[in-house]
Amino acid sequence: MNDCFAVMDLGTNTFHLMIARVTDGHFTQIARDHEPVKLGEGGINKGFIQQNAFDRGLATMHRFSLQIKQYNIQRVKAIATSALRSAKNGQAFIDNVKEQTGIEIEIIDGLQEATYIYQGVKASGALTDDKALIMDIGGGSVEFIICTNNTMLWKQSFEIGAARLIERFHQVDPIPHQSITALHNYLGESLQPLFEAAQGITVNKLIGSAGAFETFAEVIELETQPAFDVKDIKTYNFDIDHLVRITDVLIASSNKQRQAMKGIISLRVDMIVAASIITRYVMQKLDIKQVSMSTYSLKEGVMAGLAQ
Repeated sequence: MNDCFAVMDLGTNTFHLMIARVTDGHFTQIARDHEPVKLGEGGINKGFIQQNAFDRGLATMHRFSLQIKQYNIQRVKAIATSALRSAKNGQAFIDNVKEQTGIEIEIIDGLQEATYIYQGVKASGALTDDKALIMDIGGGSVEFIICTNNTMLWKQSFEIGAARLIERFHQVDPIPHQSITALHNYLGESLQPLFEAAQGITVNKLIGSAGAFETFAEVIELETQPAFDVKDIKTYNFDIDHLVRITDVLIASSNKQRQAMKGIISLRVDMIVAASIITRYVMQKLDIKQVSMSTYSLKEGVMAGLAQ
């Protein structure tokens, strides 16, 4: 399959693999895999990958390597983001993967990560000529891009991902009111560059990039549409009242209640609380009344670039 590429997005929470065939500048997915590696578990704010997480990551890379060989893929791109970017032993992980599988991992900075996310969301068809704010909530970092379908007006990556916020603010479940207040104060300080950039720019819409926004959509839709599968769509428009209601429920819920909710995968049972709080905070600060979602994100952005 010489017209095929493999792209890996090695995130703080999840490792993703996508294999796609490229034709005339466009890509068609033929295989995908993912693993909730939780690379940042227990060490994200210490800047160190714990041994159990290190081993889970290596095991996943071995599995991905076998699939790449199965499809006889010669062109491979593996992208690492926040956890490997900030971990003291991140290079040791990269060296181990290279030695054991032959896969070379490229660490990208937050601005390059934001660019790939923009390219992925653009490829989904979610963007128009109107100005929008893309938000990608990862485990280690959150990327924001103010953009249109034609250009990026501003972008920045913030090391305030859901895994980092859980360790700092979500030690008690359900999350207490005082912890939410502390988190709001922290976001107000951390996201000041975003709010300054948005001044004088009319941003009508927030576009969530995959991840937590897929969970919001699934939880909402599965209440009335048992056959709904977010993997079947590229974009989704939220009913704002439904989104506000479901994020209220998630923020107030216990771990046990979230585990029982249809549409929440185990990886996001805890992460979704912090993601809900960030989403609602940004919506309120920027007075955003339209929210949509793209199931395309970083790996699709990388693939779109390779296809070009």
